[in-house]
Amino acid sequence: MGDKSLLVVESPTKAKTIGKYLGKDFEVIATVGHLRDLPGNKMSVDIKHGFEPDYKIDPKKKNVVEDLIRTAARVKRVLLATDPDREGEAISWHVEWLLTHPDESKVLKSKSLKVGKSESLKVGKKLDISRITFHEITKDAISDAMGKARAVDMDLVNAQQGRRILDRVVGYTLSPVLWRKVRRGLSGGRVQSVAVRLVCEREKEIEAFKKEVFFKVLAELKKGREKFDADLIKVEEKSAFKTEKIKLFDGVYSFTKSIFEDRQKVTKFVNDLSNQMVVEKVTEKEINRTPLPAFTTSKLQQAAARRFGWPGKTTMSVAQRLFERGFITYHRTDSVYIAEKTINDFRKYIGKTYGEKYISAKIRYYKNTAKNAQEAHEAIRPTDVNRTELADADPRENRLYQMIWKRAVATQGAAAITGSTVVNLRDGGGLFQSKGVRMIFDGFLKINGEKFEDQILPALKEGEMISATKIWFEESETNPPPRYTEASLVSSLEKQGIGRPSTYAPIISTIQIRQYVEKDEGKFIPTALGKAANEFLVRNFSEVLSLPFTADMEGNLDKIAAGKLDWKKMMKTFWNRFEKDVKIAEAGAERVKVETEKLGEKCPECKEGELVIRLGKFGKFISCSRFPECRYTKQYQEVAGFDCPTCGAPVVIKRTRSGKKFYGCSKYPECKWAGWKKP
Repeated sequence: MGDKSLLVVESPTKAKTIGKYLGKDFEVIATVGHLRDLPGNKMSVDIKHGFEPDYKIDPKKKNVVEDLIRTAARVKRVLLATDPDREGEAISWHVEWLLTHPDESKVLKSKSLKVGKSESLKVGKKLDISRITFHEITKDAISDAMGKARAVDMDLVNAQQGRRILDRVVGYTLSPVLWRKVRRGLSGGRVQSVAVRLVCEREKEIEAFKKEVFFKVLAELKKGREKFDADLIKVEEKSAFKTEKIKLFDGVYSFTKSIFEDRQKVTKFVNDLSNQMVVEKVTEKEINRTPLPAFTTSKLQQAAARRFGWPGKTTMSVAQRLFERGFITYHRTDSVYIAEKTINDFRKYIGKTYGEKYISAKIRYYKNTAKNAQEAHEAIRPTDVNRTELADADPRENRLYQMIWKRAVATQGAAAITGSTVVNLRDGGGLFQSKGVRMIFDGFLKINGEKFEDQILPALKEGEMISATKIWFEESETNPPPRYTEASLVSSLEKQGIGRPSTYAPIISTIQIRQYVEKDEGKFIPTALGKAANEFLVRNFSEVLSLPFTADMEGNLDKIAAGKLDWKKMMKTFWNRFEKDVKIAEAGAERVKVETEKLGEKCPECKEGELVIRLGKFGKFISCSRFPECRYTKQYQEVAGFDCPTCGAPVVIKRTRSGKKFYGCSKYPECKWAGWKKP
């Protein structure tokens, strides 16, 4: 046996980065994800015998497994350095199992793998295997982790197993029921179905919302050559606006409308004003604004969705590359904590680069507000504050890195100070208000690059008379609750305690791939298929799809991770309740029909059925309503409602392989114009 050590990671990129910091005494092998998992062609969970999982080695990973076992035979120790989360802990556990059970690795050629001329890894050979974790790929972090080697944490492994097996059991039990009661080919999932329900419930809330017309009164005033605007805020000492609240499936929605709901009433009010206003009150004060904490996973996904229009899957993929190349700390975290040493580095950098006045007077600490946040983890931050940009990275990596760097470093920046001016002006029974703001000291805004525009009011004194150049009213209407965007859906899942940092992106990606929801101008809309599946599941599995129940299951998984709950006990408790619902649904649940949009045309083939729009694997298509008796189909072109800016032909809505909507010319391939948004 040699004196070398074997370090096991998941990613080849991570292996390459770590390899730079390790000497010739180390060999680094990447598993490229899971080596051993539940196969996809069956449930692979023995419910009757304690929910025992039937793990299989991925046949595609045969060479990796053999390489691991061969290398382990000639090294003095094995260090498992997979990612510092439950998934990473489980991968390490599977690697350890493979190295200590080579005889059970059926994809391997023999029970004894030849290594050189004299060495072989015999069955039962004692291996020195330990687990190390680090939240950033730097020389110091790796060196520190080496000194804190430990055994694989089976509590974390069991939390991962609990989630994996829970989701597998739910998915493989619900899906056959959906096939029989809704449509063949459908699949159900524990958390994914809750996400679909959020989108479906919001659509119902939007449809049920009754829009109301109201009128806002505004004024344009002038002092000297300076003009400024004011809004009516009170009428006869009563507020000109009233706020109403409606209860939603996910929280409460507040909206505001004015007291003027009648055009004649607001017209009379405006006509009765004198257009001469007296300055009743001038209030000036300084406002200190402090920076937001460094990014957590959900906040990073939300910010990238709003700023770049990226789906969560893209954000996490780019962040993964940044982590593996050693540029940022681990990107799956729900903590806002930053290490003391890093805070000091940030403060030194700010003082040196921007000046001492730009450092916050006291070290700024942040507390977690997310449910069950893991304080031991750090927020997402750069590993080196002096690396302000990435010279050898692609544009996406640079954009995300810049956003992470600015947000993290700005946490130790001085507060920004703005001057606020509020002026109240009276005209008869109407009180108008105008607001101004100006920058006094930019503070942390200089670091994060956030733009700020002054809105300066003319110098006004109490008792001064000001003329209104015009006073008018504008018609408006109350708006229903907004549809979910990528950012707001992640925010809702986080707020409700559903899912964890590593699950948000897969959840949202899955419900789109399964065609339960689709995006329209960045907002989620349930499809007819999604509505039908949701209706059936809510009707027959209301508890499993409730927000409290799903959040409680996440809490149970956290208890398992903390060693306070046995995962098999959790599964047994869940299954005893779930199995009853399944049996009742199979026996007596009514079938739910997937609504189809009728085109008002007879089928040209059978002459009996009507042509309808259906949703298939590759999007919408036209078929006969008598399917499967009549199998007539035709390509469906969904008109976008505007013409091609290149050739003038009608534009149609198309979809990528992943289901993302885009616009393309109907004359393709003659005209190749395409775009993500309407021009």
